[in-house]
Amino acid sequence: MRVAILSDIHANREAFDAALEIVRDLGPDEIVLLGDLVGYGPDPVHAIETAAELVAGGALCILGNHDEAVVQPGRGMTENARVAAAWTRKQLAPAHLDFLRNLPLSLASEDRLYVHASADRPADWQYMRDLDAAERCLSSSLARTIICGHTHIPAIYYALPGKRPVHFRPHDDIPAPLSPLRRHVVVVGSVGQPRDGNPAACFALADTERRTVTMIRTPYDCDRTAGKIAACGLPAWLGMRLKIGR
Repeated sequence: MRVAILSDIHANREAFDAALEIVRDLGPDEIVLLGDLVGYGPDPVHAIETAAELVAGGALCILGNHDEAVVQPGRGMTENARVAAAWTRKQLAPAHLDFLRNLPLSLASEDRLYVHASADRPADWQYMRDLDAAERCLSSSLARTIICGHTHIPAIYYALPGKRPVHFRPHDDIPAPLSPLRRHVVVVGSVGQPRDGNPAACFALADTERRTVTMIRTPYDCDRTAGKIAACGLPAWLGMRLKIGR
């Protein structure tokens, strides 16, 4: 089984469309959206309606913290995130808000758990940035592989039973092995706002038969997205960071 996993789209139409074009060519058995459909970017309606179409076709979709911030204002975020969430809320119809409001925090499929941030208290939106976070995540679930986003930086954490996890930085477009002897936390990077220094959109393709996961990168017209961010009156940094992948 091959699973395409897209996270942190952040209302970036150009990046989302570019990633989905590759996904359609790959023809995976399942598509999973790991949340943060909206926030930061200029095209929240497109992101939500595209996600809804995918879900209607059988895709899985879960809630991200920026999705939550649009339907449930008040939780702590950066100033840019709060400004973007308030702007996003004004662009959405009740049906769009209902779609976000009804998304689950996590979903399980076979031996995989999908969650936006961490299996450890998923509603607290913890970042998977170090070995301690990966260890807490693994100890909070029995799933063989936990797949998440949220940090916008691809990573894999491998753990033998009773041992501390080990961090691995996967190479772009090269399959990374998932050992049958280990449990894993896979962080899939970001479609709409990469932060690993590479501005190309990133999503993951997991192959359960070959026991691999590949971080697939595709360039898109980030200048166009940045221009739309400026035209919407959103903070300029939100457009600049797309160009530098930070």
